[in-house]
Amino acid sequence: MLKIAPSILAGDFLNLRKDLDIVNENADLLHVDVMDGTFVPNISFGFPLVEAMAKVVTVPMDVHLMIINPDKYVERFAKAGAGLISFHLEAALREGKNPSDILAMVKDCGCQAGLAINPDIPVESLFPYIEDADFFLIMSVFAGFGGQQFIEGSLDRISALRNEMTSRGISKDIEVDGGVSAANSRALIDAGATMLVAGSSVFKAEDPAAAIAQLRI
Repeated sequence: MLKIAPSILAGDFLNLRKDLDIVNENADLLHVDVMDGTFVPNISFGFPLVEAMAKVVTVPMDVHLMIINPDKYVERFAKAGAGLISFHLEAALREGKNPSDILAMVKDCGCQAGLAINPDIPVESLFPYIEDADFFLIMSVFAGFGGQQFIEGSLDRISALRNEMTSRGISKDIEVDGGVSAANSRALIDAGATMLVAGSSVFKAEDPAAAIAQLRI
């Protein structure tokens, strides 16, 4: 089933409750990008904000860790209210960590475990973890900033991952993050995506609820 996950990174930081209510009423997940200024050249949300949002969000929070050493923070984000936690394969490997161990840690905390990659990481790098992860996150822009233009080659990467799963008789969610809008949502779904992260195309729209509905068409 298709899941729409608006990214609060594109929300109105002076009036987040309004945007959270829109997500509660119209979407399936709330996507929360956590950036550390080291793995990516930007800094975003920490534990206090996630904890505050968890008090009013009625859909699962999909926390995307764009940070080094994600294993150090998995338990705290789970306790803060995350329902899904994804981290970057390249971040784990860069620090000599075993991604499978971190995926198991996420699951032990009661969350769904996701593995993400940037556009310059071969999609085949995810194949060894198909059985370990609950879902995969294909970045269709480079992690770190909202509002970037969708990278068309992402469609082939999604298809390759979906085809590999199918060849093994496995079906798991594929999430796509970056430049997602009504203009490309159908192509993403046809390629095999089942979770669409959309920031600017939702929260910068005149009618965010309608923008979410259009992603499902």
